[in-house]
Amino acid sequence: MPRADIWAAIHRERAALADELADLTPAQWSAPSLCGQWSVREVVAHLTAAASTGRLRWIRSMIGARFDADLHNQRRLREHLGTGPAETLERFRAAVPSTAAPSGHTAAWLGEVVVHGTDIRRPLGLPGAPALSSVIEVARFFAARDFTVSGRTAIAGLHLRATDGPFDTGTGPSVRGSTLALVMAMAGRAEYCAELGGPGVPTLRERTGV
Repeated sequence: MPRADIWAAIHRERAALADELADLTPAQWSAPSLCGQWSVREVVAHLTAAASTGRLRWIRSMIGARFDADLHNQRRLREHLGTGPAETLERFRAAVPSTAAPSGHTAAWLGEVVVHGTDIRRPLGLPGAPALSSVIEVARFFAARDFTVSGRTAIAGLHLRATDGPFDTGTGPSVRGSTLALVMAMAGRAEYCAELGGPGVPTLRERTGV
């Protein structure tokens, strides 16, 4: 996709997620997500932080955290958490049209909302899903490099093929499944290996930690 189209996709994915979040109960906001130890509310605050941090601010934050990415993320998350779920959502909605980003790797920031949106939707059983065109763009980006996730390392020596779209990359033992399941597995979400088939799945599962 051209960069302008990727930004448009980012804005659509953020807006769609924000609409789904509007109906969450307090218990759902506090529920664990698929992203480490973060709750649903904390993941939303992280998305707001990612949409509010340009390159210079990211550099200053990383220096302040002594280049500890986890500490940087935790500090920026807390900055955008707000006083309760309503304010967390309000801040996320305000960030929907933002084009701020720490770097020009626009597909990576589409990956942020695709992966973290799924981190939220899956455990809560929400019906929404990212657009296939968005997921394909993220799959291609993740497979090509280790940047926000170690996608290229995770799939080295494997042949990934989507069953619902054109994504097809690599050589070696095959891993087949939906584009979203492949993306989530590349992002380290081992739960999604259960949705994949092929002789390469055990290798991918081992690399994602389960």
